[in-house]
Amino acid sequence: MQAATPSLAAPARSFLPLPLLVAVFCVLWSSAFAGAKLALADCPPLILLATRLLIAGSLMLALAFLMDGRPAMRRRDVIALIGIGVLNNAVYLGLNWTALTFTSSAYTAVLTSCLPLVVALFAGPVLGERMNLTKWAGIALGLIGVVIVLRSRLADAHETLAGTLLIAGGVTALSAGTLAFKYFAPRGGVWTGNAVQCLAGGLALVPVALATESLGDIHFTANLFGGLAFLVVAVSIGGYGLWFYLLTRSSATAASSLHFLMPPLGLFFGWLLLGEVVPPLDFLGIAPIALGIWLVTRPTRAPAARPI
Repeated sequence: MQAATPSLAAPARSFLPLPLLVAVFCVLWSSAFAGAKLALADCPPLILLATRLLIAGSLMLALAFLMDGRPAMRRRDVIALIGIGVLNNAVYLGLNWTALTFTSSAYTAVLTSCLPLVVALFAGPVLGERMNLTKWAGIALGLIGVVIVLRSRLADAHETLAGTLLIAGGVTALSAGTLAFKYFAPRGGVWTGNAVQCLAGGLALVPVALATESLGDIHFTANLFGGLAFLVVAVSIGGYGLWFYLLTRSSATAASSLHFLMPPLGLFFGWLLLGEVVPPLDFLGIAPIALGIWLVTRPTRAPAARPI
């Protein structure tokens, strides 16, 4: 069964050109890994993430009353948003942030950029989106690029297998959340939907964080407060708000194509903000990843009409 066009709001009218919104989203999303890495030096990952999500969710709930009014939401919509929020926030970010405590932000960004390849694999059977030879070639190229980056990072002991598996699990959860969002097409407005998802993810993480991490490991530093503020305002509110806005304007595969810019941007922010070393093979690996994602997400031309 194919989902209807998503109605997480008839999309709000934007006062900015779509290409500019796309550029802002890419910068916010790719810089989030380095921003999280900064804050994680002074706070355990799940405690920090649960705090971020609960603060961001509460702020967006207030914004929702101003921006969305009182959107008509069914029980089905609320349940769908809660499930998507657990996948996108608790599972995806929980696994990624745990990995970030012992992996580089650039490596996390590069592997997470493979989201469109995973989405494309399942968009056909789940959403009825068409796959053709070009898209399959794109998936193959993306996988080749991932293998190059993995071989470079793991063979030279820059990263660990455990961190790689955590990131892979996170990407799988985010892909499932993206497909579920398109399939169930929950109503509620962009801000309302994002608020529900953040609060659901934060509440799901609280018992896990308190059971596995210690509040005594929190150090109240400028990096912690600055990183948390950036993650709440710029990423949770700005980045995720833009992500779901863009999802309402295009197909799941096309929207996820934005991630083809994440490998170079992730490497850049890791180098700029954290001084992370970038192995030369990374540049060789991100080229087929970016090309593969472009092929996977390139719009299919409609057949030309025959003249009468």
